[in-house]
This record gives sequence, C-alpha cells and structure tokens, in this order.
Amino acid sequence: MSLAPLLAILLVALLIFLTCKRATTKRSKLPPSPPKLPIIGNLHQLGSHPHRALHALSQKYGPLMLLKLGSIPTVVVSSAEVAQEVMKTQDSIFASRPSLELAHQLLYNSREMFFSPCGEYWRQIRKLCIVQLLSPKRVQSFSSARDEEVSQVIERIACCSAVGPVSLNKILNSFTIGWITRIAFGRKIIGDERCKKYRELIEETSAMLGGFYVRDYFPWLGWLGKLSGMDGRIKRCFIKWDAFLEGVIRHHEDAKRDESGCDQNGCFALTSEGPRRRLQPR
Repeated sequence: MSLAPLLAILLVALLIFLTCKRATTKRSKLPPSPPKLPIIGNLHQLGSHPHRALHALSQKYGPLMLLKLGSIPTVVVSSAEVAQEVMKTQDSIFASRPSLELAHQLLYNSREMFFSPCGEYWRQIRKLCIVQLLSPKRVQSFSSARDEEVSQVIERIACCSAVGPVSLNKILNSFTIGWITRIAFGRKIIGDERCKKYRELIEETSAMLGGFYVRDYFPWLGWLGKLSGMDGRIKRCFIKWDAFLEGVIRHHEDAKRDESGCDQNGCFALTSEGPRRRLQPR
C-alpha cells in the first residue's frame, strides 16, 4: 500500500484533533451557556417575554452567561455586581455599542450618540450633549417649562381618574412629546401638524428598533429585508426624519435671522431640498 494515502489520512485526523482541542480550550474560557440549536442559537428560548426568559436562564446559568442570538454571540449580565464590573471597572473593553444595521440605516450611519461606536467622534458628541443639553445651567433654564408640563400631567391624571381607568401610556407620550418639542422648537406644538408627524415618526421608529430585524441576527440573510419590504420601510422612515429635522433647523435659523438680521455679507438658510444656500440681503 502506498504511503501517500496513509499520510493524507493521518494529516486530516491531526487537523481535526487540533481544531477540536482549540475549540474546547476556547469554549472553556467563555461564560456558561444554555444549549443552543443550529442556526438560530438561543433565540427560541427568549419567547414573547424576553426579560422573564433571561431572568429564568440567569437563575440556572448564573449572573454572567453567553447566548447565541442567531449568529451573534451575546453576553448577558443579570446582577448589579457584575454590571458594575462590566460598566465601570472594565468600561474601556465593553464601552462600544453593537453594530445594528437598522441604526446604521436610520441614524445617519449610526452617528447618533446612543448607537455610535466608542471613539473620538462619540466622545465629542457626548461632551457636546453634556455641555449644551445636560449642564446644570441648561437644565435649570428649562425648569419653568418642565414644571408646567408636569402640572398638566397631574391635572390630566386627576381628571381622567374621576371617570374611570387611566391610560398612562397616552398621557406620558403626550408629556414626552410636549416636553421635547418645547426644548427642540422653542414652543409646544401639540395640535400642530408637525407634532402629528413627530408622534408618527417616534412610534414608527420605536416599533422598528424594538422589532426583529433579520439582518442583525443573520447577516447572511440580509436579502430577506428586500423581499419582506422592511428595507423600503426603513428608507421611507429615514427620508421622513431627514425632512422633519431639516424643517426644525430651518425654523431655528429663521428665528435667529429674524432676531439679528442679515449682515452685509449675507446669511445662510436651508432650502426645502436640504442643502444650504447663500442668501444675499435685499
């Protein structure tokens, strides 16, 4: 018998042995994980109430466990002590956000603060947010508007409770929209057409971000987004958000220009098409 086939068989057997040994060694360094199914991993164990399912799994596998959501490995933390270790002691390792295709398409390539990956850009927008929006002076400047909105919420709850059960969902949604629009637009726009658009955009975006987007769990099945119409829905929602935000910017620039007027070199404004255009004074 020739030695070549025997050597080939021995080489294949050695490669299989080394691969299995490496996988076993790597697996031993990972957190405990419940049994998973091929392809879908542990997705079937989340059910219709993921928070309850995760709690039940943490009781069995500990406060730190590894789940396979589709093809995406996910570490789940279920105790305050481990959360402190992850979010404070080891913050530099775990600080970056997961790359979500939905956030990438909806939020200008994940340029929004909550979905932007950890890096220099994220640090700059975080600093800008803290200084311009969350500083004690800025927060205090909105205290009167905040007190007024909270008072209206209390009055609505008191009024509705006299009739029957109270839907806090609608009341709190109205409070959130009214409060945000007063900060963003400088005035409350409840009843305004823009408020209706804003509410619809918030609801649609929340539904999509909280839903199941197949490409985030199975990147190789991303083409299903086109067949299901999800990609088109995301694109339409992005176009609506882009137009809405352009209108907000135009509103602020028009108000600022009305206050200060245009100087002799002209001023800037936003056109309805989006790009900025140089306007000369009349």
